[in-house]
Amino acid sequence: MYKTLLFDLDGTLLSMNMQEFVERYLNSVTTRFVHLFKPEEFVDHLLQSTQAMLMNKDPKKTNEEVFMENFLPRVRLPRQEITATFTEYYNTEFTSLQRYTKSEPLAKNIVEQAVAQNIEVVIATNPVFPEIAIQRRLQWAGIDHLPFRLVTTYEKMHFCKPHLEYYNEILTLLNRLPGECLMIGNDAREDLAAKGVGIDTYLLKNDLVNDEEIAYRPDHEGYLEDLFHFICNL
Repeated sequence: MYKTLLFDLDGTLLSMNMQEFVERYLNSVTTRFVHLFKPEEFVDHLLQSTQAMLMNKDPKKTNEEVFMENFLPRVRLPRQEITATFTEYYNTEFTSLQRYTKSEPLAKNIVEQAVAQNIEVVIATNPVFPEIAIQRRLQWAGIDHLPFRLVTTYEKMHFCKPHLEYYNEILTLLNRLPGECLMIGNDAREDLAAKGVGIDTYLLKNDLVNDEEIAYRPDHEGYLEDLFHFICNL
């Protein structure tokens, strides 16, 4: 039925309270720059530049380029130094945030089942993090060893969720038609937006996010147990 499954990561394959995780992340990453900025000042720079990335629709600039073009003038530090500092952070302190997540064995089984059925798997996480940070979370979920067709990182992608351009870019990279794909995620706004380009959607309800109280209408919905049986029967 479907040739490609697009899986969201945070709250879908890796259980977490997103609001708590983001707060912990901001507190953690700020310590790397505390000798240069007041914590609230650095957080403001980081959030403003992230927002610029989330809003970008320039197809000529990757999310990384948009972030850096906005962030570097704010912090007035060389790009090489910023990149090295973030990389070191993701290799060290970031790993302590695993305690605020929970691996779901059934989620791992779901992805493994899809792979076993020769269904193409994409990690369609919102590409606001560098690859190293996303790889860390794939490790926490216990699925970093699997043969993903694509992992959407901020180095590769030019758009973010819930922009339709994000999903169209995935289709282009995979050379897939919308009807050949299914987007699976827990965020009613970000993940169900895939329907706007013709991709079927599966809303996962385990860690459902619907802050805007969207009257959502996914093609399919259920919990991890339901999703597992759904995948088995594809």
